Amino acid sequence: MFRKMLKSKIHRLRVTDANLDYHGSITLDPELMEVADIRSYEFVDVWNVSNGARFETYVIQGERGKREVCVNGAAARLVSRGDLVIVASHRYLTENERETPSPRIIFVDGANNPLRAP
Repeated sequence: MFRKMLKSKIHRLRVTDANLDYHGSITLDPELMEVADIRSYEFVDVWNVSNGARFETYVIQGERGKREVCVNGAAARLVSRGDLVIVASHRYLTENERETPSPRIIFVDGANNPLRAP
C-alpha cells in the first residue's frame, strides 16, 4: 500500500495569466520550482483560493525572474488573472517507510517572490 503525502506547497501565488490556447499545464518561475522542489513535468494539484476550483496538471518552466504563474489549456477556464492559488506537489511512501514527511511550505509576497521562513 502507498500513502500519498504532501511534499511541498507554494501558498497563495497570484495568477499572472491564463492561456486557453496552450495544450495544458501551469507555467512557473524556475526559482519558485527550485525552492519548492518541483521539477518540470511533475504533476501538481492547483487549488484556487479565489473561487474554490481545484485541478491537477503538470508544471512547465517559465522565464527565471519573471514570477509568472500562467495556467494553460482547459484549466485556464478555472482561473482569472489576479486569482490566488496554492500549488501542491506530492510523494508516495510505502507502509515500510516510517519517515514522517516534512513538507516544504513556501510563502510568497503579492508579486510571487518567495519569502524566507518566518
